[in-house]
Amino acid sequence: MATFISHSPAETEALGEKFGRGAPSGRVIALNGELGAGKTQFVKGLARGLGISGRVHSPTFTLVNEYGGGRLKLFHLDLYRLESREQILSAGIEEFLKPDGVSVIEWAGRIDDLRLAIHDLKTVTIEMVSETERKIIYDDLGA
Repeated sequence: MATFISHSPAETEALGEKFGRGAPSGRVIALNGELGAGKTQFVKGLARGLGISGRVHSPTFTLVNEYGGGRLKLFHLDLYRLESREQILSAGIEEFLKPDGVSVIEWAGRIDDLRLAIHDLKTVTIEMVSETERKIIYDDLGA
């Protein structure tokens, strides 16, 4: 595990961009953090690293946003509104656990029991230190 202290949304995005530049097809990123921690900022950078130029926003109300136009597709999931394993499974997220591209799952702690089915999983946790500082703990980016 590595730790990075971000002092701004731009620094959080830069770390996400680093993830995106090196991400292979099939990667799933489990993204955890409180509301307002900067999860979507991280995903914006991830999209940029994948070469996606479109507007990235949280899929809180739609469950999944799909972005194309880069070297790989990006599937951005938000499980915040799903409370039970049954709701998560009935929403059809299993197809995104082995993506044709890269999946990033906000509130990924809600699928702990499904994580064993994920071949290439990286975990990112964003903790709020202050109004502008974030402590980001993440798995090594290695292959």
